[in-house]
Amino acid sequence: MYRTIVPLCILLFAVGCNATGFSLSPPRNLLTEQAQAVINRTPMGVDLPRELNETVLAAHYIQPGDVLIVEPVALDSAIRFPADQRVLADGTVDLGGYGRVIVAGLTLEAAEELIETAIENRDEEATQINVRLLEQVHRFYVLGEVASPGSYPFVGNEKVLDAILAAGGLTSQADACKIVLARPTPPPSCRVALPICYREITQLGDTTTNYQIQPGDRIFVASRRFCDDLKFWKSNETCDRCCGCQYPCPDPATANYRNPISSILPAPPVLPPVSQDETLPERARGQVSDPGLLEEPSGTGLPRPALRRLSPPAAPTSPEGRPRGQLEFDEPLPSLDYDR
Repeated sequence: MYRTIVPLCILLFAVGCNATGFSLSPPRNLLTEQAQAVINRTPMGVDLPRELNETVLAAHYIQPGDVLIVEPVALDSAIRFPADQRVLADGTVDLGGYGRVIVAGLTLEAAEELIETAIENRDEEATQINVRLLEQVHRFYVLGEVASPGSYPFVGNEKVLDAILAAGGLTSQADACKIVLARPTPPPSCRVALPICYREITQLGDTTTNYQIQPGDRIFVASRRFCDDLKFWKSNETCDRCCGCQYPCPDPATANYRNPISSILPAPPVLPPVSQDETLPERARGQVSDPGLLEEPSGTGLPRPALRRLSPPAAPTSPEGRPRGQLEFDEPLPSLDYDR
């Protein structure tokens, strides 16, 4: 009997190491060896847009499936188009009495010029047209051990954490150390698979792997194996690839905050320095109530502006010589003693 039970237990344990929980069936979401090899060779902290260092995308090119609104700029124009419409599979939109035009592959500005030309050729009158993108066809995908795997509409400012939360968050069977962001690339080129440090993003505010999502990105969350559950003493430890990259700030108030799109904002203008010999005119100095206001702030090199001492305007008087707004009383009002 023991000869039968012992081999059976060994078989169940071997199969269980490749299973989710105590089930004998293999887990549904596992990282392949090829994907794991690409992740192992991908360096941490690659120079890509991420949280606090975001960027804007290139100009949008209209694609079949986009929802557009085509309307004249002049509100009193007699030109009318159909309401918001989706670009058809052949790349056309309906302009009502002006026929159909192919706008797929064009930017919004190029589509406006094309439609204006079509109207001008028919009416021989120049009309300014506005084309707005109401809904774009771009999507991103969250797959694996999340509550609601699927595709989600792309807005442009999503990060990895936003994408995972949009999918309902991780399930109880998710392996937080095996989350990968796969970015599509053309066939003969290299593959982009970026490991994600989920616990560092959520618990430490680490932005190193909280990358900005691009159209078509795939986020895959692998399942946790039974062998991983047996290592219960590592359940509260960070992933091997994510450790050693965080340190506490001595003074959290001095932590630098960076504008998310600071890389595309224009630099602030730099004022020319003022020499120490330049002083305010004597006339301006006589109109300053506090001479200390003329002193230069430390480190700026700029003198403070002179403050004029202004006298209150004279109150308008009535024909009787009494200031306007002042009431007449037969008896004087009693004075209030505030020192009591």
